[in-house]
Amino acid sequence: MYAIIENGNKQYKVAEGDLVKVEKLAAEVGETVSFTTLLVADENGIKTGAEVASAKVTATVVKQDKAKKIIVFKYKAKKNERKKQGHRQPFTAVKIEKIEL
Repeated sequence: MYAIIENGNKQYKVAEGDLVKVEKLAAEVGETVSFTTLLVADENGIKTGAEVASAKVTATVVKQDKAKKIIVFKYKAKKNERKKQGHRQPFTAVKIEKIEL
């Protein structure tokens, strides 16, 4: 059984027991969170739309962290114009506990 959930304008395919890095959530480590479910697939087939309006995906927050640093370097050739920036995107790691229909 798996589900497609939505968070931070992104969609994730998850199954029970998965550890997923999602967009940063305002939740402490150890808290339980639930996600908007777009699709649920099990042995009976695929359910979408109104069929999954009552479906619930619950997860536990494992950690709040930042991703690996990326370097953003912009320059204009022959103009001596350079700009170097670093960026670390914050994320929340969650463990999927239960998918209920």
